[in-house]
Amino acid sequence: MPDAPGSPGALSASPATDFAVGLLGAFVRLGVRHVVLSPGSRSQALALVAGELERVEAVSLHVRVDERVAGFLALGVAVETGTPALVITTSGTATANLHPAVLEADASGVPLIVLTADRPAELRGIRSNQTTDQPGMYGAAARLSEDVAAPTGDAGELDAAAALAKRAWQAAVGSVSGAPGPVHLNLAFREPLSAAVPDLAAARVAPERSEDVYRDRDLARSASFPGRPTLTLGSGIRTVVIAGHAAGPDAEELARLGGWPLLAEASSGSRFGPNLVVAYRQLLADADFGGAVERAIVFGHPTLSREVPALLRRDDVEVIVVAPTGAEVYDPRRNATVAASVRVGDSVDARSAEARAWTGRWVFTSRRMLQEREQASADHIAPDVEAGRSHEPADRLAFARAELAAVRAPVTRAMLADALWRYTWPRDRLVLGASRLIRDLDRTVSGKRIRVHANRGLAGIDGTVSTAIGIALAAPVDAGITRVLLGDLTLLHDVGALSFGVGEARPNVQVVVGNDGGGTIFDGLEVAFSAPAEAMDRVMLTPQQVDLAALAAAYGWGYARAATRGELDQALSAPPVGPSMLEVPLPR
Repeated sequence: MPDAPGSPGALSASPATDFAVGLLGAFVRLGVRHVVLSPGSRSQALALVAGELERVEAVSLHVRVDERVAGFLALGVAVETGTPALVITTSGTATANLHPAVLEADASGVPLIVLTADRPAELRGIRSNQTTDQPGMYGAAARLSEDVAAPTGDAGELDAAAALAKRAWQAAVGSVSGAPGPVHLNLAFREPLSAAVPDLAAARVAPERSEDVYRDRDLARSASFPGRPTLTLGSGIRTVVIAGHAAGPDAEELARLGGWPLLAEASSGSRFGPNLVVAYRQLLADADFGGAVERAIVFGHPTLSREVPALLRRDDVEVIVVAPTGAEVYDPRRNATVAASVRVGDSVDARSAEARAWTGRWVFTSRRMLQEREQASADHIAPDVEAGRSHEPADRLAFARAELAAVRAPVTRAMLADALWRYTWPRDRLVLGASRLIRDLDRTVSGKRIRVHANRGLAGIDGTVSTAIGIALAAPVDAGITRVLLGDLTLLHDVGALSFGVGEARPNVQVVVGNDGGGTIFDGLEVAFSAPAEAMDRVMLTPQQVDLAALAAAYGWGYARAATRGELDQALSAPPVGPSMLEVPLPR
């Protein structure tokens, strides 16, 4: 019987290669299925072993030149799968380029395992080339940070590698701490930095079936932060359920069972159901609605409005934060009751007259406000259907003209948001960039149970396209298209994500760019009313005139432009296969 990968009989001429075989093989057995790497000399043993694991179909390997792109791509993989992805870099500045993705993974509770290659101890602190202070460089963002000495080939190092992988996996998924997130293993290697990699066909097996691995996974699925209770909620208190980013369907279920209004952001995973209140911003600002709230139950991470934190800071509102995982919780007033879960008590009757009156006012007022906004909007051109059925030629002609005018109507932000939401189906994935458009979409779109993601942990514009590509690469084979809605600056900030190396998988991704020539989100902030117009444009708007068609062509992406409603509907209803870009010009 041939030696299993990582066994003493499989030792090569390079302790670095032996250690890499043992470490990555252990990660495969734990359940890692995606590895993202950026090339480099010091990390070559890890890279070559990852390549062999892909050859034997034990993992999917994704190679990216830019480490920042690689980090966010791995983040997207972990978001889609719910399990850690590995990201591998060489030493030096490469490691720093992963920092934004590590920070986002920390803030969003996304499991991520970072493997950075490093110089051995004797080459540190002497100005050796491509050497910096890497141990602990991600600080408190890392759930686990270990500086691993260079392997020497001594007996026991392969067992140590397996134990290291298990510690990293457990820390990343939060199976013990209740706080999933990023892990950093800083791995020193001496020359020879690699040797021939043995045949790893034996690594193409199902994850370990040992009891301890199953126990670890069960702990990860049910992980909760230590000491947080389950609360039973009573009736008689005017309550709203707030679903921020990644709240999940539990928020909708609680709102429905309790008979309470549901204020759910677009990327909450809760934006559906009979109690959904889309116009929650306006109603929270209204004294008859927001002023009457006595209790707010918060799921996820609200980030898209000022009205929600204002409500939670009020002294007369009881705040309950439902946070089964994570050390930090969303608590603007710093005195919320934090629970691992909540349930509706027997005294709560969602069908009572009081509950229906309370929630009905929110839901029906929200619907009326949306209808009035739609009717008043410049892009609302609804041909008279009855005129189209008329026997009078003049009526039919008027209908045809109105229909043509609707098709030719220029695209507005609200129209773009509505169309993208309408053309996204349960099998699809929708990723929203941190720009003005996510707020426009959140204000307008109705309830729909679809998969929506946004990097809202730190709400940065970096890595949006990379994250979406990672989601698309890790999605099941029967999944639909992955669409990304973002502004022009968000695209340009992550332009390196458009690059696919030779032989790299090119998933079905449609990047929809609302191009208004700069960062117009700042036009709605206080600075726009106090700063001189010239200075405002120069340092805040940061106008750009990039030819997006040429950019797409340079990277081999499909390209289309949609300036009218008809063009937009056509582009979204029949996207090309593979990666494509849809440019939608928007007014400032």
